[in-house]
Amino acid sequence: MTVSWFRTKRDNEVPLTVIGYARVSTTGQNLEIQESALKAAGCEVIRSEKRSGTSTAGREELSTVLDFLRMGDVLMVTRIDRLARSIGDLQDIVRAVKAKGAALKATEQPIDTSTAAGKCFLDMLGVFAEFETNLRKERQLEGIAKAKQAGLYKGRPASIDATKVRALRAQGLGPTKIAETLGIGRASVYRVLAETEKKLCLTAS
Repeated sequence: MTVSWFRTKRDNEVPLTVIGYARVSTTGQNLEIQESALKAAGCEVIRSEKRSGTSTAGREELSTVLDFLRMGDVLMVTRIDRLARSIGDLQDIVRAVKAKGAALKATEQPIDTSTAAGKCFLDMLGVFAEFETNLRKERQLEGIAKAKQAGLYKGRPASIDATKVRALRAQGLGPTKIAETLGIGRASVYRVLAETEKKLCLTAS
């Protein structure tokens, strides 16, 4: 969401901007609820993006907000998991905000890094958010393991059709032409042909 940047003035003429940051993980999710909450909380500027929160890499809107922050500004989110899903990333963001002389606040949680209590609560929530992410990954791995034991887990479908590769080879096509015909890399073609040759050798022996 692109919004023109502007600043307001406090009574004592110190620049202040309340900047909102909204994020969802996938393009199918809606940002409107977060954006409405941030507007209601007094955010004059809101930057939004649809990116995974497991890493700060590639999150251009977040980078823009952090670069723009100035002394006395406030970075506002609805919840801290909109900023980061790991304690390491969260701490890096908090340090970046603090280095600018700004504060971090949340509309749905008692977080305010300008106070000791708010900072303490933020640290605790960060630990819980990381724990939740790790627990979810562990459950996924356990589910896959159980599915494999039951013979239900097939894994990702093969992207290379070895049968087609062998059929085209039998027609006299070379690896380069096979790769072009099937829209795959030559390395994949060579791998299939090598595996086929290996199987033939084992059968012959």
